[in-house]
Amino acid sequence: MDSQSIATAAYIVAALLFILSLAGLSRHETASQGVLFGIAGMTIALVATFGVVADLADGTDVALLLVALVIGAAIGLWRAKVVEMTGMPELIALLHSFVGLAAVLVGWNGYLEHQSFGLQSLEDIHNAEVFVGVFIGAVTFTGSIVAFLKLSARIKSNPLVLPGKNYINLGALVAFALLTTWFVIDPSIWLLAAVTVVALALGWHLVASIGGGDMPVVVSMLNSYSGWAAAASGFLLNNDALIVTGALVGSSGAYLSYIMCQAMNRSFISVIAGGFGIEAGPADDTDYGDHREITADDTADLLKNATSVIITPGYGMAVAQAQYPVADLVRKLRDRGIDVKFGIHPVAGRLPGHMNVLLAEAKVPYDIVLEMDEINDDFKDTSVVLVIGANDTVNPAATEDPGSPIAGMPVLTVWDAAEVVVFKRSMATGYAGVQNPLFFRDNSQMLFGDAKDRVEDILKSL
Repeated sequence: MDSQSIATAAYIVAALLFILSLAGLSRHETASQGVLFGIAGMTIALVATFGVVADLADGTDVALLLVALVIGAAIGLWRAKVVEMTGMPELIALLHSFVGLAAVLVGWNGYLEHQSFGLQSLEDIHNAEVFVGVFIGAVTFTGSIVAFLKLSARIKSNPLVLPGKNYINLGALVAFALLTTWFVIDPSIWLLAAVTVVALALGWHLVASIGGGDMPVVVSMLNSYSGWAAAASGFLLNNDALIVTGALVGSSGAYLSYIMCQAMNRSFISVIAGGFGIEAGPADDTDYGDHREITADDTADLLKNATSVIITPGYGMAVAQAQYPVADLVRKLRDRGIDVKFGIHPVAGRLPGHMNVLLAEAKVPYDIVLEMDEINDDFKDTSVVLVIGANDTVNPAATEDPGSPIAGMPVLTVWDAAEVVVFKRSMATGYAGVQNPLFFRDNSQMLFGDAKDRVEDILKSL
């Protein structure tokens, strides 16, 4: 067998491993196994690709590829080692931008260095592949860069609202369709340059138009875009592994985005169009009155007398690295016969599954970690709710204020409980920049300070 046949067989094995990886990642209990399947599949794909290059290219090309592999692996290992869980969303967004940029470079190379085709129809198909691949890659590249900047707080998370923003997006898509037709009929480098500029601008505008409260869905959607960009590169390079892997990532990312949109009462089509979730006007400056404060000792007394407790974590818990003392608190309360559960909003944190990973890391039992739809009916029968670092996901304005930027988003109805204790560093608004009336309710009290320190203080009192 020649190297190409061996590589094709290896790509099939890699694709099967990627499918097993996705299946494993769908459940807490098998997530670690899913990661191992993914690592094995990628290793096989890389080795097969290296073998093809080594068989067909000269020594210089092999050396360049080896250098690229070593540099990429070194950077990947370093970033994986030093990144905090709170930094995972922006890291993933940045990695998506690399995929988009690679698709753009592959597309340009496909135009400048492609082989000649005997049939004009094949030439036209190739030109269309080049154009589509560059467009998807460029949109993914700048969109991911903006997502990275927003998630890392390098720019404001507020949505950019340009006059006629929807017409801008629609105009860019129309321009893409017209330029594609022109390029297929009469290919030229200036048309390719024009669509690259249009796509870069569209990617920037799409994500800049989206507010911070909706960024978890944006990360998921960019994940889908990066998959389709990889698939487009696979067609250009005639690489089965890229096509299959890109299709898996693209379709799974789109499906996850759809599920999250349903959970947030958002339109899936408007996600793709950009700027979703900001139809409502800005919330007014309502005077909700004064908030009440509580100490760690008094919180411990509440918990001692409780029959049931629900903990709703958010990004603040991740920042404070409070998941370990929270897990200790859960064990102590359960030893006292108190029913303890976790309520997880679909977009808690800034990445899908963020809170689930943190709690699994702290050895919290899977069976007491419940999704929003599973637990919302339980709040009215709950003695105490501990809101640890969550804000927008427990904001009653989403259901009570039609003028709120998060109006219509399903939230955890923590205010139905007998007592609510909110762990926060200050009275500042959440990531969406919206005031939370929960903080001023009669059954809510604020426990200020670092979440990890406050939970440890409660543990001492217990």
